[in-house]
Amino acid sequence: MTLPAAPSPVDARAARAPRDAMLALLVGGLLAATLALELGVGAAGWSWPLVRELRLPRALAAAGVGALLAQAGLAMQLMLRNPLADPYVLGASGGAGLGALLMLVVFGRLLGLGSLLGALGALGLLLLLGRRALAAADEQAPAQLILIGAMLSAGFGACSTLTLALVPEHSLRGAVFWLVGDLSGASWGWALCLLALLLALALRAAARSLDRVALGAEQAWLLGEPVPRLRLGLVLLAAVATAAAVSQAGAVGFVGLVVPHALRMRGVHRMRQQAWAAPALGAALLLGADALARGVAMPYELPVGAITALLGAPVFILMLLRSQA
Repeated sequence: MTLPAAPSPVDARAARAPRDAMLALLVGGLLAATLALELGVGAAGWSWPLVRELRLPRALAAAGVGALLAQAGLAMQLMLRNPLADPYVLGASGGAGLGALLMLVVFGRLLGLGSLLGALGALGLLLLLGRRALAAADEQAPAQLILIGAMLSAGFGACSTLTLALVPEHSLRGAVFWLVGDLSGASWGWALCLLALLLALALRAAARSLDRVALGAEQAWLLGEPVPRLRLGLVLLAAVATAAAVSQAGAVGFVGLVVPHALRMRGVHRMRQQAWAAPALGAALLLGADALARGVAMPYELPVGAITALLGAPVFILMLLRSQA
């Protein structure tokens, strides 16, 4: 009896091509629709000068922040091999927010540096406290690691609340909005989008190795992958992405949780596709959330972090219940 020949790499790529095209069409259409909504919503009506000078820079900032948060969530979930991992849930956003707030109080500037140091410190503390949990589980990081991250997030939040007592009164309202997540003062949209693009290219370049890491540390070792170096790279990527996003928009939560989960629900598991689909979908999500935050109670503006939390909290609870089933 003759066994059928295994499909060649060319045949496999040809079989995936229609699915990849459908995914690109879906994500691209959603991104275009939310961008149009973001540019069109506002209490001041619509005009080209208004769009060019105010709404387009904000839209670019929202797209960049959403893309970076999605990439940070993707990196964390891959690093911990846990679908509940997220910069907000694991304390990275809280640490970055606290670092930026301390810089604001002490120096009145250097928010980006404070965010980077805070995000790195939060992730380093998480890995230090959860190193035994990580070493004990190969298939999936245990729920203990998520609980440690949640407690770190609560602790950073409490420290940020105490730090607010030192913020000058004229800056207090803006600082509170910034801690919740707010895009009203965001800038450097082009730089954020460029950084997201560079990180996407880095993930795409390491796609094969990261797919092997997703199989488990033991399997990746057997296939010759340098697992500690790859995990360190994922930590740094998540820290840089989180720091850049938080320095511009504050602690916007749950984008990094929802986006990778939505892709997996669509059957997107390979890093080759996730590397570009995650930031594009994250950008679309935050563009839509910001349009809703600006349009639901005009002429008032809601903090965009509250909108993403209303979306992400039920998703988190649903995922937690499904993981226990």
